[in-house]
Amino acid sequence: MAAAVFLDGNALSAVARVWETVLAPHTWTLLAVALVALVVGHLTSRASFFVRKSQDNRLEAEKLYEFTYNTSLLDLHQKPGPQLAALVQSLFDVEAVAIFDADLNEVYRVGQWFGNAENTVRNVYFFETVKSDRETGEIRRVLRIGNLPIGALLMRGSTSDLTSNAIASLIAITFDRYHAIANETRVENARQAEQLRTTVLDSLAHAYKTPLTAIQAASTGLAEMGGLTEAQSGLVSLIDEQAELLSTLTTRLLKTARLEAHDLALHSEPVAIAPLIEDVVASAREHLTSISVKVALSREDLAIVGDRSLLEAMLTQFVDNAGKYAGPGTVVTIEAEEHPSSVVLSVNNLGPVIPPAERERVFDRYFRSTSPDNEANGTGIGLSIAKYAAQAHGGDVWVTSDQHHGTTFFVSLPVAMQGGQARAS
Repeated sequence: MAAAVFLDGNALSAVARVWETVLAPHTWTLLAVALVALVVGHLTSRASFFVRKSQDNRLEAEKLYEFTYNTSLLDLHQKPGPQLAALVQSLFDVEAVAIFDADLNEVYRVGQWFGNAENTVRNVYFFETVKSDRETGEIRRVLRIGNLPIGALLMRGSTSDLTSNAIASLIAITFDRYHAIANETRVENARQAEQLRTTVLDSLAHAYKTPLTAIQAASTGLAEMGGLTEAQSGLVSLIDEQAELLSTLTTRLLKTARLEAHDLALHSEPVAIAPLIEDVVASAREHLTSISVKVALSREDLAIVGDRSLLEAMLTQFVDNAGKYAGPGTVVTIEAEEHPSSVVLSVNNLGPVIPPAERERVFDRYFRSTSPDNEANGTGIGLSIAKYAAQAHGGDVWVTSDQHHGTTFFVSLPVAMQGGQARAS
């Protein structure tokens, strides 16, 4: 049964007034205005947020532009690390900066650090721990060129991830530019030093030639005069022998200087290999007295085009070296093999093994092995002449050495020459 509701007159009048108010047009208008104001207020708040965000982004973009401009002005003839650390701190308002240059193994710091910043930034590089800690404000980035890590960046501040990544990239690029310039400078300095040394050696060698010729002429004259005692004859022979040795050394120095300076014109001609080897063995007979020599050619009429005097000097160094280090009663083997575009000559001896670390350096001028087994007399010039002579012909040299097969020096020479320089046909 429905409940009945009874209202007195006053209650009915109140309900009627409320109903009239709700239905009044101006009341709906006020409600609409309030609703619009609420929406506009919300939109205004969001717009203000985006405006502030846009202003922050524009400010960071301006700072990055200024950082890029300043890095382009750095003097890269000195280490850029200290300058970069100071720039980052001043431009991006960070509290502290530490940068690790892995190539130089150095850390550059600015600002107040609490703890061991050097170890931390090194660990960022070694373990590649990239992160941004918003609580501590610590930002860690690895400096990379492509995929290659070259250092690390550690900052304490409030820069965005995008800005932090951009700073790290610009520092890495600057480091890469610095190392490229430093390498070029080192190479150029080494080239100039070598050029100066070559010039000095060339001058000295020429200066020594005149007095050596006079000494040799005097010793020969004394021997021919006769009437010398046995002791005097021995001294004259010693003078003549040592003068001849000095003359040989100065000749080698002259050849080396000219080859290094690319100052030696090649007199190219067909060179038969068999007669070349015969002449070299005959000239080196003094060092081959206690050993046998075996010659093996892929064919008897084997020949190449080159400067015969240089080729003879090159092969003489190999044979002379083999004779010095070959064990008594062993065999020195000289071989020549023809390949499609080159002829490979080799000289093998059984004797002390060249340590692996020294096999590339034996062709450097003045290099002498530190091994106690390699105590033969020498100047360290001969093998460098062989290398430069081979390179002057467009060829190359190398060496192998072990207990079972002995030591073998190789030279590969192109079979054709063009314009005074060798080329592979």
